[in-house]
Amino acid sequence: MDPNLRIRALELAVSDLARSSQFYERVLGLPLIARDEHTAQLGPDGERPALLLRDIPAPTPLPPAAAGLYHVAWLHPTRAALAETVRRIAAARWVLEGASDHGVSEALYLSDPDGLGIEIYADRPREQWQRRADGEGVVMVTQPLDLDDLLSQFSGAPAPTPPAQTTVGHVHLKVADVPRALAFYRGALGFQEQAELPSAAFVSAGGYHHHVGLNSWQSAGAALPPDSAPGLRRVEFELGAADALDTLERDLADAPSAPAFTREDAGSLSLRDPDGELLVFTAAREA
Repeated sequence: MDPNLRIRALELAVSDLARSSQFYERVLGLPLIARDEHTAQLGPDGERPALLLRDIPAPTPLPPAAAGLYHVAWLHPTRAALAETVRRIAAARWVLEGASDHGVSEALYLSDPDGLGIEIYADRPREQWQRRADGEGVVMVTQPLDLDDLLSQFSGAPAPTPPAQTTVGHVHLKVADVPRALAFYRGALGFQEQAELPSAAFVSAGGYHHHVGLNSWQSAGAALPPDSAPGLRRVEFELGAADALDTLERDLADAPSAPAFTREDAGSLSLRDPDGELLVFTAAREA
C-alpha cells in the first residue's frame, strides 16, 4: 500500500440532517462548506470537505450489535488543539463517554446524535511509539488519560473551529470476523498489520499506528445494519500519486481470491470489504 495514503473523506447517513449538521458544526466545530436539501458537507479545510452527511428518507434505529462503524477518529495536529476541542465540547454541554492513553496517542470518545462513535485524538511523536519485540508494528495500550495535563495545554476560550490541519486520522470498524477482514485489508489491499488486541486488529500504510481498526467485540457474525439505519456509507482514501492507484489495481487483480473492484475513471477505484463497507481510493489531488 502506498505509504503516503491518508483518509480523505467519509460519508455518513443520518436520521435528521439538520440535527446532525448542527452537532458537527457546534460541538465538533467543523465548518459547514455546502448544504442542500439532502446533504451537508463539512470540514476544517474549506476547499476539501472531510465529512459528507446524507439524510435517510425513512430512518430506523441503529442496531447496536450490527457490523459497521465503531468510530470516526479526528486527528488534531497538537495536544493544545485537542485540549481546545475538549473545551469546545464541554462548552456545548455534550457528553464525553471515555478517555484513554493508547501510548501512541491520547484520545477521548463521544457519540453523535445517532449514536455513531467519534474519537478525537492527538498523536505522540513517532519516535516515542513503543515497538513490538519483533521490531514490527507498535504497542498500543489502553490506560487512563491524564486529562488535567492535557487540558493544561489550552486554557482560554475555545475557538469555534479546530485548526485546518485537523483530519480524519483513522476509521475503526465493527466487523463480523476479524481474521477475514484482516486477510482482506492486509492480503488484498496491502495494508500492514501494526497491532492486535483480543478480537481486534489495526492496519496502516507508511508505518502509521493505524488507518483502519477492526474489531468484533459487539459484532461477531453480524451483518451491516439496513440502509434505513444511520451509519457509514463510504470511506475515501487518497493515495500519493496516480501511479500508486495503478499499482493498487494490479495488486488487486493478482491477489488470491481477487475482490471485485471498479476503476471508475483515471482517478479512482472502488470496492467493498468483506462486510460490505464501500472503500474508494483516489489519486492525490493538486493543491
